[in-house]
Amino acid sequence: MEKVLRDPIHNYIYIQHQVILDLINTKEFQRLRRIKQLGTTSYTFHGAEHSRFSHSVGVYEITRKICDLFQRNYPTQNSNDGLWDDHERLVALCAALLHDVGHGAYSHTFEHIFHTNHEQMTQQIITSPETEVNHVLRQVSDDFPAQVASVIAKTYPNQQVVQMISSQIDADRMDYLLRDSYFTGTKYGNFDLTRILRVMRPYQGGIAFNFSGMHAVEDYIVSRFQMYQQVYFHPVSRSMEVILSSLLKRAKDLYEMDQLPHDFAYETLKPFFDNQFSLKQYLKLDDGVLNTCFSIWSECDDHILKDLARRFLNRKPLKSAKVNDDTRSLLPTLRNLIAEAGFDPYYYAATNDSFDLPYDSYNPSSKKPQTQIELMQTDGSLIELSTVSTLVKAISGKITGDERFFFPREMLAKGNQLEIFTPVYQQFEKYLHNDRLIFPK
Repeated sequence: MEKVLRDPIHNYIYIQHQVILDLINTKEFQRLRRIKQLGTTSYTFHGAEHSRFSHSVGVYEITRKICDLFQRNYPTQNSNDGLWDDHERLVALCAALLHDVGHGAYSHTFEHIFHTNHEQMTQQIITSPETEVNHVLRQVSDDFPAQVASVIAKTYPNQQVVQMISSQIDADRMDYLLRDSYFTGTKYGNFDLTRILRVMRPYQGGIAFNFSGMHAVEDYIVSRFQMYQQVYFHPVSRSMEVILSSLLKRAKDLYEMDQLPHDFAYETLKPFFDNQFSLKQYLKLDDGVLNTCFSIWSECDDHILKDLARRFLNRKPLKSAKVNDDTRSLLPTLRNLIAEAGFDPYYYAATNDSFDLPYDSYNPSSKKPQTQIELMQTDGSLIELSTVSTLVKAISGKITGDERFFFPREMLAKGNQLEIFTPVYQQFEKYLHNDRLIFPK
């Protein structure tokens, strides 16, 4: 009996396989309800409370629609025609559903401090005999978990399946752009999903798009570009990430000096401080558990840890200004002024960059070579998108974003700070103008 889930983006999410329903009901997948899709972004866009769970079922639904369209319009006739073999459907659907199951609490900041990797953790959850996810997948076949994990690792032999979930225009990106746009209350991420799905088509090397659909693909590229500039790279969200990073760094430093209180937070994070955590310990962590640790630290004796915890929990972002190659030499001076004002610059000053490549044609020598977007012409030949789209060519290979220097907002405060620091604040402000660092006149 077909099941449906109501969804604000896709209206209905159709569950047509028992294995998909069973995977959704595993404890590892249900854990994703307790991890925000956008981490600290809800401190900027208050509606962004949606979870990794809702995004994951959305990616599954887009992948299901792609499989349906491929089966209707491009079913394989023989093993060498490069068309869609519907025997690949289940591995594609399971990989789509599980692609984010390894994300940790406040995933990207946590990964940076504790050197975890959510893609590796995803593969471990899928292949480990101790998980419910693995038990469900093995009901299909003994080697099915390894097949699903290889899609995540991008080593699965059928590139059509891999590119559905991981490419420059895939089910993952299409869902998060639409979903994040909806929940942040912005319109930047909207594009014509229905049209893009209609013009997708399988071929021997992966997935291409009918030439007639070029403008829909352009619209998607621009939407992605705008979402990164306006939402994902928002300075306040990045500021809260900087505070979160400093908070975890301070806790780790206190732990290594044996000065972290032996409480719930200590016991919970000890395996990660030691970098000797088990899969079971990793799966116990979610945003709520970390927030509980922060709440405990907000009453601790260490004034730096306490202050950073309170800034994070109570939304007290740092201020920031743009840095470039010319003004980077000013940073040591600014850090010294921050120290003079009573803040340890190791925890209260930081640079953070947000650089993104909105579109890039295939470059095999790059660190992470992207699959390029191919348009299929009427004669069946392929042409790379940026060679025929002037709009995409304009942003192809162009790195966008900025680098910012973050510092306590007290450095800009007027009238309500200790008068002893007034000269320091005045000196600091001479280096700032129009959201940028400058050389004082």
